[in-house]
Amino acid sequence: MTNWITACSTDSLGQGEMFSFDHNEKKLLLTNMNGKIFATDRICTHAEADLANGILTETGLTCPLHLSVFKIDDGVPQNPPAEDPLQTYRTKIQDNNILIEV
Repeated sequence: MTNWITACSTDSLGQGEMFSFDHNEKKLLLTNMNGKIFATDRICTHAEADLANGILTETGLTCPLHLSVFKIDDGVPQNPPAEDPLQTYRTKIQDNNILIEV
């Protein structure tokens, strides 16, 4: 069963920014790229680095540990050493809040 949760207000996530938070056992990351909001798991699938410490660019989210780049729309890694994609989540905006379907 899925559930929509409030992650943050829209004011908390500006263009080109990231917002990290925990929900139950999940470590999640929101990104705002060109006004579109994406949500993924926050932990790298290769070596468990916290991607909130990574670099967000037009090409994706770069892991701070081994520099794998993940596409933020589908979580697919673009280069080694990461091979497994990040889990992605649907997002929506409601009443000036960003919600994630978990």
